[in-house]
Amino acid sequence: QVQLVESGGGLVQAGGSLRLSCAASARTFSTYAMSWFRQAPGKERQFIAAISRSGRTTDYADSVKGRFTISKDNARNTEYLQMNNLKPEDTAVYYCAAKYAAQLERITVDAHSYDYWGRGTQVTVSS
Repeated sequence: QVQLVESGGGLVQAGGSLRLSCAASARTFSTYAMSWFRQAPGKERQFIAAISRSGRTTDYADSVKGRFTISKDNARNTEYLQMNNLKPEDTAVYYCAAKYAAQLERITVDAHSYDYWGRGTQVTVSS
């Protein structure tokens, strides 16, 4: 069982930045593809960013492309989401997700494909 714990959320003004972290308990963290999703009240969980097992391949939702950067540190068992130029519409609970990836560069953007989820961290962007 992989346990994920997000941190780094908070309140920020529009145009500001936050860096989210996702700490994983997995001993074989390097074998997992990771992603970030977010969910605002009354809305479905939305794909934000994903990173391959190797960490070399990434994908982003159009709404955050150019502003957010996903990364993973296999040595620290941690996934990150650097969020720059935040907008009020970025306000949501952000969730870290992980799945075992047999292929080094495989990217998955489907929430249903992910096996492990954190509890989420709130990001609020004021206008």
